[in-house]
Amino acid sequence: MTTNADDADIQDTVADAAPVSVDYAEILKRIPHRYPFLLIDRGENWVKNKSMTGIKNVTFNEPFFNGHFPENPVMPGVLLIEAMGQTGAVLMSKSLDADVEGKTIFFMSVDGVKFRSPVRPGDVVRMPVEVVRHRGDIFKFRGEAYVNDKIVCEAEFAAMVVESPK
Repeated sequence: MTTNADDADIQDTVADAAPVSVDYAEILKRIPHRYPFLLIDRGENWVKNKSMTGIKNVTFNEPFFNGHFPENPVMPGVLLIEAMGQTGAVLMSKSLDADVEGKTIFFMSVDGVKFRSPVRPGDVVRMPVEVVRHRGDIFKFRGEAYVNDKIVCEAEFAAMVVESPK
């Protein structure tokens, strides 16, 4: 027979594994990006040291559409990679419960990038990012970006925590 203390331990373990939403306010606390370069609106299904899905609502008034094919607006591919990187940075910061004061998470590498389809105004981009490897303040990720159920971009990337200059 289990005791109440055992039940509490089991509940804590289950609660730690349950997916969590990350709202816009927490994103602003966890990464230094701001308009016009903040490229995720919220996070879904965060699981510590494992995964998170970033959400980007693409609107026609995004500043990059003025110059990135005004007659045929397409979100630049490098910004899709950046949005996946920001998703990874929030996942990483929250997993490490990092003291974000005086620290920034930077890309270390980007590999195996493939662009499959353009992203246009009105699209909602879902970016599931998962941890491939984690050692200390360094994470390696695999990310994909989808519009509806269609993959539009994929990449592997790594990031690390760096002390900000004083």
